[in-house]
Amino acid sequence: MLSAQPNQKPGLFVPVAGLSLFALASGYLMSLIPLSLTYFDLSLDLAPWLASIFYLGLLLGAPCIAPIVSRIGHSKAFILFLNILLCSVVVMVLLPQSSVWLVSRLIAGLAVAGIFVVVESWLLMADTQKQRAKRLGLYMTALYGGTAIGQLAVDYLGTTGNLPYLVVIGLLAAASLPALLVKRGQPQSSEQHAIALSDLKTLSKPAIVGCLVSGLLLGPIYGLLPVYVSRDMGFAQQTGQFMALIIMGGMIVQPLVSYLSPRVEKSVLMTAFCLVGAAALLLLIQTSLVGLWLGFVLLGACAFALYPIAISLACDHLPSSQIVSATQIMLLSYSVGSVIGPVAASRFDDVEHGLPLYLAASFLVTVCYLSAHLLARSKARLPTAKA
Repeated sequence: MLSAQPNQKPGLFVPVAGLSLFALASGYLMSLIPLSLTYFDLSLDLAPWLASIFYLGLLLGAPCIAPIVSRIGHSKAFILFLNILLCSVVVMVLLPQSSVWLVSRLIAGLAVAGIFVVVESWLLMADTQKQRAKRLGLYMTALYGGTAIGQLAVDYLGTTGNLPYLVVIGLLAAASLPALLVKRGQPQSSEQHAIALSDLKTLSKPAIVGCLVSGLLLGPIYGLLPVYVSRDMGFAQQTGQFMALIIMGGMIVQPLVSYLSPRVEKSVLMTAFCLVGAAALLLLIQTSLVGLWLGFVLLGACAFALYPIAISLACDHLPSSQIVSATQIMLLSYSVGSVIGPVAASRFDDVEHGLPLYLAASFLVTVCYLSAHLLARSKARLPTAKA
């Protein structure tokens, strides 16, 4: 496996630059796929299944990444997974059939799992919690910033024809260039230890739940919200702008997450973001345009804050040699939620404001769990405090 030598810190340019270009393509693609279904004569009912099968690919791919990174290294693995994703998009354009798109999105999920694990483990190879929080904040800012800008392409480049997909393919090809051209600053080879099954119980349960709920939220936000905004809210021309506001909220909140994570108990922090997120959804069921803008920004901030807090919590007390394995487990948890989320949210289709209600319920159930966890832990500490 690959890790950093104690006296060498992996550089940031290659993963962040490549991730930013990948995020531009991914941001555009996530809204492009459900909105282009009618152009390719595919049913809109396919949208939740395309989202779920993509996250099924994440789920299946997460446990398989470490051996590949071990054999070929972070940089080559990053290039490999980007090109697999690129090929999946090419196939979708050439063969616009339901079965082909489902298989392509499954393969895309496998590839994106590799991209996330490679970049996250690359950036999390730092010596202290503070350094890891800063690097994770940079990672999330690049990811969400690129994704937000990519969402705007829906309004400017549209969702019909082959041009939008050609733009996505070009961005994915460009994302490989930093890793191809820059050879310095890559993680050096050293021993990387897997986390044994018996060690899983030592990982933070709130961290695992945080990643799970992040998937339950972001799966429907990526896969179903563009259709909800366009069809149910009646903002077809502004869909890209509203989606960009969500991602922009996720980007804006990352410096705050980086600042608060080392200073505030992370379970408390996740609880607070879940409460604000549930409140933000009330703004999506009213008619004020300013209220809608604020609601989308707050929703994005709260939904996208959970994963970095949770993964940071999971890695807080782990050595660098177990970071790749920990990120795999957290991605696995996120993927389970992402597979379930779009299908579960689609069950609310017959209810007025069904998708916002589903998202609010996910936030509030998480608040209940984290509050119960914090209460149980505080009670467990009482005898020690009295002693």
